[in-house]
Amino acid sequence: MLVLAVLLIGGLAVWRGGDDAAPMATGTCTVTGSDVSVTTEQAAHAATIAAVARSRGLPPRATVIALATAQQESRLRNLDYGDRDSLGLFQQRPSQGWGSPEQVQDPVYSAGKFFDGLVEVPGWETGRLTDIAQAVQRSGFPEAYQQWEPLGQALGGALLADGPGTLSCSYEPTATDNPMDQRVAAVADAVRREAGPAEVGVGGALTVPGEGWPAAHWAVASAARLQLDRVSLDGWRWTLDDGWAEAPGTGGRPLRLELAG
Repeated sequence: MLVLAVLLIGGLAVWRGGDDAAPMATGTCTVTGSDVSVTTEQAAHAATIAAVARSRGLPPRATVIALATAQQESRLRNLDYGDRDSLGLFQQRPSQGWGSPEQVQDPVYSAGKFFDGLVEVPGWETGRLTDIAQAVQRSGFPEAYQQWEPLGQALGGALLADGPGTLSCSYEPTATDNPMDQRVAAVADAVRREAGPAEVGVGGALTVPGEGWPAAHWAVASAARLQLDRVSLDGWRWTLDDGWAEAPGTGGRPLRLELAG
């Protein structure tokens, strides 16, 4: 069984939405073999969207459509404003039955609502992306989604890839005075909600048994949001300083939690 291990450093900045949202560390994520580059904020939201699709057993095409749609609607940012009462990644309107303002600004919820609508569109698996997105969103600019299909394909492909090194991110860690146990608990909650059944080990290391490379890519894409320093899986390791590299013998070994200097 493959085991994903996550090593955390520094302060924890887990996005929760609403007034309690912590600041997102800034940085950049790149997709290997393409010219796609996004901010760590955009990457974290893209990873959440892909994780929700995976949790529902949806094919990769669902993630591509959702990423292209969110890129058009919000540039993959969780906006607290929009046209009329539109909010969040998908600019969903509470007045139109999408949910409360707090719900549509929760990326997990808003992605789920988008997929609820997506799977009800006849032929969504093979239809033209902008037509399918428009059927869900009912935008005043129905052709605008199509331009983002290449980005959705590249970013979605990297997040869902069944191997290492498809996505790498860098950022500047931020300091905090929060106790270690609070940091670990917050990260464990986020992992359990989006990536898999996290287990907290001795010293604060987190493992996610049974999860593979898509969960590892989720962790790397979420590294700035969660203040992650290392992600290791199946003999490979991503570190904040060096990116991805082979690390023989580390596949099933949980990593220790370290604080930023």
